[in-house]
Amino acid sequence: MLDSGIVAEGPSVVDLIALDQALNTLATFDARKARVIELRFFGGLTVEETAEVLEIAPDTVALDWRLARTWLLQELDPRSKA
Repeated sequence: MLDSGIVAEGPSVVDLIALDQALNTLATFDARKARVIELRFFGGLTVEETAEVLEIAPDTVALDWRLARTWLLQELDPRSKA
């Protein structure tokens, strides 16, 4: 699950090439959500730290994280490609 738990488990949990491609696709229609994923997943930043970097409210980061995570999980699910 692309969740706060995945940061603790490390990026080996997902196919990094597929994740990179999915993030690039996400960035084409919502760059901020892609940036939130990058900062939280790869940077290991908290919601509050991400909010500070992006100069947005923590609630906005939390919402972006949930929406982007849901989209990415669907995008990375091989069953959704069938």
